[in-house]
Amino acid sequence: MTNLYKLTLILGLGTILVVGTVGTRLWASAPGEQVKATIDQVMEVLRDPKLQGPTKKAERREKLRQVVLPRFDFAEMAKRALGNNWNRYPDKQGEFVTAFTQLLEDTYADQIEAANGDKVVYLNERTEKDYSEVNTKVISPKGEETPMTYKLHPVGSDWKVFDIVVENISIVNNYRSQFNRVLSNAPLDELIKRIKEKRFQKSS
Repeated sequence: MTNLYKLTLILGLGTILVVGTVGTRLWASAPGEQVKATIDQVMEVLRDPKLQGPTKKAERREKLRQVVLPRFDFAEMAKRALGNNWNRYPDKQGEFVTAFTQLLEDTYADQIEAANGDKVVYLNERTEKDYSEVNTKVISPKGEETPMTYKLHPVGSDWKVFDIVVENISIVNNYRSQFNRVLSNAPLDELIKRIKEKRFQKSS
């Protein structure tokens, strides 16, 4: 499976059809139920005849954004992606979260819609007081299978995703490695600038 396709899956909560394995209750607890609810809502948007076609792209994209984004804790994702550097820049944390969130939105917007047709098989779920892992297997229209684990934690009355692991690759850890390379030779202001310009992967 190509890296592009794997990245397509990462934020594709709203573009997949969820099915359960035989003998397993589908989304047995609150975290999984809330993920499934998000998926169902987005599928409704994608299937809405009033939102079809290129002329409705902006309206459709905004509807998807309203459904999908609340399921993610972008502030927590940003904090973890910055790692040990987070506490070094308390006055820049808000600006970094905003830039990081916009990066994710811009990077995966088109892919989220393009991934329509995939299926996700629920494997198991482990939930503790402040942590949950929802393990799934994504099946592409070509029959390719990719394990995906959603990591969630409680935020108020909701469970929100703070990381996704695809074939043992964490999206948060992947960004942290890239960000650390920049921050080893540059201040956070420079990293934020590069994120906004979509060139943070370049070396200093």
